[in-house]
Amino acid sequence: MKKIAYLFPGQGAQYSGMAMDLISSSNAVSLLFQTASDILGKDIKEILNSDADTLKRTDVSQPAITAANLASVVFLNEKGFTPCACAGFSLGEYAALVCAGVISTEDCFRLIKARGEAMQKAADNLRSKSENNANSVCAPGMAAVVGLSPEQAEKLIAQWKDEGVKDLFAANINSPKQLVISGTDAALIEAEKRFKEAGAKRVIRLQVAGPFHSPLIAEAAEDFKTVLNTINFNNPKITIFSNVTGKEISSGLQAKELAVKQITNPVRWTEEEEAITAFGIDVCFETGPGKVLQGLWKETGSEIPIYAAGTAEDINKIIQGDFL
Repeated sequence: MKKIAYLFPGQGAQYSGMAMDLISSSNAVSLLFQTASDILGKDIKEILNSDADTLKRTDVSQPAITAANLASVVFLNEKGFTPCACAGFSLGEYAALVCAGVISTEDCFRLIKARGEAMQKAADNLRSKSENNANSVCAPGMAAVVGLSPEQAEKLIAQWKDEGVKDLFAANINSPKQLVISGTDAALIEAEKRFKEAGAKRVIRLQVAGPFHSPLIAEAAEDFKTVLNTINFNNPKITIFSNVTGKEISSGLQAKELAVKQITNPVRWTEEEEAITAFGIDVCFETGPGKVLQGLWKETGSEIPIYAAGTAEDINKIIQGDFL
């Protein structure tokens, strides 16, 4: 069998009813969902079937997507698949930590529950401050900048900071043609104008709860530490890559330190993709809902194929195919 890397999606990939086909096809997925429900204190199937607006909440989407990501892993395991490497985009990194044996499934849900709640609280606090500011039209948040390279965009952000544009940060370095920024409402409005003047094709405000992967939610990182410090992190059993560094995680201790930094630091996904390619894998699976990571992978121009592996139908197509 070829060398497989599992890539796990993060927030934004969710949809109502995700992973429900997997539970109907696997007793092991049923056991996973029971574990999640016990730790979360709510039936994970109810969460997965939430409406779109509810699923946008960070404290709802994080456990939901993580359950869907891990359900795909369990189903793939039952079908005989074993990855040699893994990585996750933002939230998806927690499913990768489970996949690599760094944390247990139970501890993953404990961490995700705390992480989602801390990030939602920080976002709510920022929104409240924004609503009390007469100069704010919208709450702090995120926007995608399309048509400029990440290097160009990060250079411009640094230049504008020197010119007095405050509270604007590179958040997700997604692909050679796309970067996501985080900032206050005023910073995002100013950035949209400046990026378009610099040649960006589009600047799209994202429907997210807050300015994630930026120092603006440092409060969440501090709150998250309380639970994180109670969790044991093992050394990786397979290769896993970090959002913060874009490189391989060498130990459980490093993984734990990076888990805090990841909340306020940018996701260096393009660097991770380069590291995964250099590692020498033969094929990637997007192991969870949606097709976002497939699109970003293809934008790198890599000849390594990537396949959807987020539904029973997807995985059965892989089994029936001849590329493995």
